[in-house]
Amino acid sequence: MYKILTILIRTSIAIPVMFITGLITFFGFEVPFWYSSFLAISVAGLSYWIGSVYFHFRFLKKNQLTSKEYRYIRRNLIEAKHKIRRIKKAFFSIRNFNLLKEMTTLLRTTNKIYRVTKNEPKRFYQAEQFYFSHLDSVVELIEKYVLLYSQPTKRNETEKILHVTQHTLIDMKAKIDQDLYHMLSNDIEQLQFEVDYVKHTQKTKERLDNNE
Repeated sequence: MYKILTILIRTSIAIPVMFITGLITFFGFEVPFWYSSFLAISVAGLSYWIGSVYFHFRFLKKNQLTSKEYRYIRRNLIEAKHKIRRIKKAFFSIRNFNLLKEMTTLLRTTNKIYRVTKNEPKRFYQAEQFYFSHLDSVVELIEKYVLLYSQPTKRNETEKILHVTQHTLIDMKAKIDQDLYHMLSNDIEQLQFEVDYVKHTQKTKERLDNNE
């Protein structure tokens, strides 16, 4: 949402700048039309680029990140997005209802972690366990599960592996739920503090009203 908003703002600045520059150079300085148009487009492009740089550094400042840190996080987010797509692809091949239900919740949580990190990149450091361990494990497990499940004939040994893999995936879902909780722990504590404060304020007010 923030990215779309900044694009709209930059565009709303660049377009008027282009027209004003074109009008001034063409009518005010009697510059040839083609050269006037070139200047107008160039100035508009420059203003759009300056806006991009401004909003980029404003975003970094807001999230208390350096350019190097942000590049590092973005690179990991791109890799994570690819892994989540692999999970989604494998998800549609699951035929076990109980596992399908658990994986639906896991996917929802995984997407939530990814979206929160994308909007607030600094939170990446609170979810490193997810990005560097748990997500990789889920991708590997679910793809192997789907591969084994798709075999036309299954031996007892294969059935056992499928059963163990299914339970391991459910365990991974619990770990990823914990990853999200850890990621939002500061917000949860802050919210709890505010709730307790409001309750305390209400009780104090009620006590004073009763004393009157």
